[in-house]
Amino acid sequence: MSSSWGANHDGRSAYHSSYLSPPQLVANMALLPLRTQFRGPAPKSKIYVMIIVSEADRTLIYITLYITECLKKLQRCHAKKDGLKEMHSLAIMKWDIPGEPGFPLNAMYHRPNGRQEEDNMRAYLQQLRQEIGVRMCEKVFDPTTDKPTKWWMCFVKRKFMDKSLSAPGQ
Repeated sequence: MSSSWGANHDGRSAYHSSYLSPPQLVANMALLPLRTQFRGPAPKSKIYVMIIVSEADRTLIYITLYITECLKKLQRCHAKKDGLKEMHSLAIMKWDIPGEPGFPLNAMYHRPNGRQEEDNMRAYLQQLRQEIGVRMCEKVFDPTTDKPTKWWMCFVKRKFMDKSLSAPGQ
């Protein structure tokens, strides 16, 4: 499987994964080989196949985990202005990065090679967190009531991949 940036049929840019040979499809989902004991349409595999393999997939996983952290903070905010302050504080605090003991997905991420790459990774992840925080406030707060919407708050207790970027109890 390889990852690439390309264009959708309508010309918009989009990330997509593609096999070197066309995969079997069901609707617009690839039927990926599974090492499984259950009967079904997925091709059987006797070897372990990691479905999440591209660099872009790992970035999207980090973003998704950070969104759950944002929602935890935003549930306590009473107005968008408060939410923006919380998101700024959350974005600039020190977070563990791949290779550090507190990073929850070290098995899927490589440790940075050297100090310069570590600094660059920290800067990139902080930039992502800052942008995500602003965008979350735009989505979460109802423009008419200036309160967090129930639709977004229903995701506060959910965990993605049963992981969290923050330590338990935070």
